[in-house]
Amino acid sequence: MNSASVGKQVCMIAAAAANDVLGKDNQLIWHIPHDLKRFKRLTSGHAIIMGRKTFESMPKALPNRVNIVITRNKNYHAVDALVCHSIEEALQLTENDEQPFIIGGGQIYKEGLEWSDMIELTRIDQDFEGDTFFPKIDPQQWEVIAEEKHPKTEENPLPFRYITYKKIRS
Repeated sequence: MNSASVGKQVCMIAAAAANDVLGKDNQLIWHIPHDLKRFKRLTSGHAIIMGRKTFESMPKALPNRVNIVITRNKNYHAVDALVCHSIEEALQLTENDEQPFIIGGGQIYKEGLEWSDMIELTRIDQDFEGDTFFPKIDPQQWEVIAEEKHPKTEENPLPFRYITYKKIRS
C-alpha cells in the first residue's frame, strides 16, 4: 500500500552528504541556514513524522507542525507530540493533512520509501563521516523533477543542491 491510495502525497525531506550520511551521534553534521529556512517553509502547517532518536535530537517539538514520533517503546511519552509505533499508524494520524513529511532518521527514511510519493533532498556536495545514512534512491523507482544548485557562500559554508524526486508509478 502507498499513500496515493489514501489520497495523500507523502514527502520525505532530508539533507544528506554525497555519501548519503545524514548525521553522527544523533546530530546533524553541518549547519546550512538556507536549508533550515527551506525545511521550515516546506513543513510548516503539516504533520512531520520522525523516529524517537530524531525527536530527541531536537530541543523541543517543532512549532506550527503536528509532530509524530514513531517508537517501538509502548510506554514512550513525548511532550507536544503524538506517539505511534509504525509508519502506517503515523500516516493514519495525518488524515487531515494532504502532504505529511517524513523527516528522519535513517531507519524511518528506509521504511518510508515505500510509502512516499516525493523526496525533497538537500544533497551536500561532499562526503562526511557519520553513523546514520539516507537510503539509496533507485533511479528505476524515482525520477528527478527539479534540481537547484547552491554554491558555497559566506552564509552557506558548503555547496549543496536541492533535488526533488517523484516516485515513478507503473
